[in-house]
Amino acid sequence: GDTAAKHEPNQTQRQRQQLASIMMMMKKTYLRLLLLLGISRTARAWVHHTILPTIIHSNNHNNNRRRTAQPQLQNSYIDIDESAVRDVATFDEWAGTCGVQRSDGFRLTGDEDNNNMDVSVVTTEDLPAQSPVLFVPHEMILSARQSLLEIGQLNEAERRLVSANAAKHVPKFYLFLRILQEFEQGDASPWFPWFNALPRYYSNGASMTPFCFECLPPLAASLAMAERIKFIQFFQALKYVDFLSDEVKGSKELAKWAFAVVYTRGFGTPDGDFCVTPMADMFNHAAEPDVELTYDEDGNCCVYTVRDVPAGQPLCLQYADPTNPSFLFARYGFLDESCNASFCKIMIKQPSPQLVDLGYDHSRMLFTKDTGDVSPEVWDVLLYQILEAEDPAVQQQFYQAHMQGDDETKQAIHNHYFAQTSVALSNHVDTFLRELQVLQSKGAGKDVAEHPRLPLIMQHNEFVEETFLAVQSNLAQYAYA
Repeated sequence: GDTAAKHEPNQTQRQRQQLASIMMMMKKTYLRLLLLLGISRTARAWVHHTILPTIIHSNNHNNNRRRTAQPQLQNSYIDIDESAVRDVATFDEWAGTCGVQRSDGFRLTGDEDNNNMDVSVVTTEDLPAQSPVLFVPHEMILSARQSLLEIGQLNEAERRLVSANAAKHVPKFYLFLRILQEFEQGDASPWFPWFNALPRYYSNGASMTPFCFECLPPLAASLAMAERIKFIQFFQALKYVDFLSDEVKGSKELAKWAFAVVYTRGFGTPDGDFCVTPMADMFNHAAEPDVELTYDEDGNCCVYTVRDVPAGQPLCLQYADPTNPSFLFARYGFLDESCNASFCKIMIKQPSPQLVDLGYDHSRMLFTKDTGDVSPEVWDVLLYQILEAEDPAVQQQFYQAHMQGDDETKQAIHNHYFAQTSVALSNHVDTFLRELQVLQSKGAGKDVAEHPRLPLIMQHNEFVEETFLAVQSNLAQYAYA
């Protein structure tokens, strides 16, 4: 993670820097034209077909030349030490010169006293619903599909991933390689200012220690471990990549950082691609989002408000299903405390089609944190399992009533077996709370310097505990009713 010593640029490096300067100047011209013509679809198309092909050709030619030999780390490249300062100001200026357009009042804000560890987007002006907030030209966007086209297919690396049951992650592996490729170019990479503004510290599953997994409940632990395994698969596949230097391929910390950039800052597109979009990746998450991210027919990223947003408020996206904070915790490395409902932690390894029909899904089997309410799907799934042992004929009757929308029959069966169902749910809640206390005790007194993600894990467990205590309180009232 140390910054390499800066060397005098050779002729090839000077050519790259000159090319980067030309590209920057042309993108400034592009921005001025957009401002003159407006951001209508027709105007954008005209500019894209007249000026940008030159930029694209120059950039692709540069990338192809880079791949012909193993480059040496002789430029100044970013410090990936977890305490490194994020240079947000330079990135903000660079984005503007590259054609990024922002609404009036769009601001990046961070805690400068804490090395800008967390940077977010706020608006200093009122924004009505459906207002354009951000436009990022497609030349700035790093995509999995384009990465594969520019790098070329790597058969051995792909076979390694497929043999590890990671075939579905192959497209993101190419984006991961592109991040490493650009990192290796140091300040000669057009994306250097963005890299230098990215976080170095992540708390996602891939960054956790083996002890961290021991302190998590089953669902969160399995999701976090899946992220860690995926990272290890990517890192091991690097040995089959010939265009990166041995220094880059051998650095597990660098690979972990590049993996986090892809998986915590990228989003899928409607056409099946996966993209990391500078500036759009600065929006934080909220269960109830303020903005929505889309891509137009040219591949440009466009962000619009989905509701009225008053001045002074953060602008947030919804990264994923807000009813599963454990997934957000494992994938992105934060605890979404704005989420009031979460999965009930009833784990069924291979749910039958009937259980799925009844609602067995992490996004539907919910406990509500503030009120302790239990979603109908939880009651349905528990009752169906109880009836399997007690009365299979009634079980089938219950299932058919559900599928036919016969709420009266369903409710009658629920009423008849309510005592058994509530006891089963109470036992699940009580058992889970006892297990959670054991998990919390494991982390007590541990060295945070050795396990820096442990405080977040403890916070996650406390959040889950509060939800289960609220449900336990409600169930106790049912018992005395």
